[in-house]
Amino acid sequence: MSAGSRKVIIAAFIGNSLIAVTKFAAAALTGSSAMASEAIHSVVDTGNQLLLLYGLKRAAKPPDEEFPFGHGKEIYFWSFVVAIIIFGLGGGISIWQGMYRIQHPHVIQNVIVNYVVLSMAMVFESGSWYVAWREFSKARGSRGVLRAVQKGKDPSLFVVLFEDTAAMLGLLAALAGVYLAQVTGNPVYDGLASITIGVILGFTAAFLAYETKGLLIGEAADESVVRGIRELASNLDGVNSVSDVLTMHLGPEEILVNVSINFQDDLSAGQVEEVVAELDKAIRTGFPAVTRIFIEARDQPNPAGKNIPSP
Repeated sequence: MSAGSRKVIIAAFIGNSLIAVTKFAAAALTGSSAMASEAIHSVVDTGNQLLLLYGLKRAAKPPDEEFPFGHGKEIYFWSFVVAIIIFGLGGGISIWQGMYRIQHPHVIQNVIVNYVVLSMAMVFESGSWYVAWREFSKARGSRGVLRAVQKGKDPSLFVVLFEDTAAMLGLLAALAGVYLAQVTGNPVYDGLASITIGVILGFTAAFLAYETKGLLIGEAADESVVRGIRELASNLDGVNSVSDVLTMHLGPEEILVNVSINFQDDLSAGQVEEVVAELDKAIRTGFPAVTRIFIEARDQPNPAGKNIPSP
């Protein structure tokens, strides 16, 4: 598992831990619903980082008899769980808190405390967000942000990035709610800010759950990997054509490959073995993330030349 993923998660964990206690203290002193929602948000994010670290540790376990292909998908599972928790705990409680405050308005006390704590929180969150963005930018290369998320195979990078982005937006909503409640004297704005924070978390959770679902089910490798493997196989002596190149990510840096090849009819069994060994070595050299390779012979090539599973 990449060191960048662990670095991003640890940075986010430290940032959220530092501000969670201060937010709760500020919420108790001021009675602000938006601040209470932000405190809950920080606690949820801190727990999420622990789950992601646990997922990374589980994913690093070697293969065994029960899981012969390893435990790489653990990080996909725990990333999906994190997305659900963001919605269920962070978003749901924030919306409930806001609705309760609207129904039972309470004038915010010691407003300056909210401004100080929220400003400090933005500084800590900015540091965490910068670390996440830097590592994500390294991984995405020249791709756009959404394209990189859709094609990314390490959810721990974009989960933390989007968590931190949602946290920054939530802090801005909290600041706006506290300010409007102060200048208008209407505490309803504080409750509306809490609901806004919940909605932000809900949308973030839905997006992350959707993106991690494909990885959890079994997403194919990047198109460039599939195309490169097909070219390697097609250029070998003794190969008539390549029928299928089927790939699946077993983890962010673990790819399973199944190649179906139509060999030349005049090859002996020994020559076929040599071609298979040569292709195996070429794939592992050209694509180090490939950890499992299966090569099968086919009598007839796939006329469409597409990656279609064998019947």
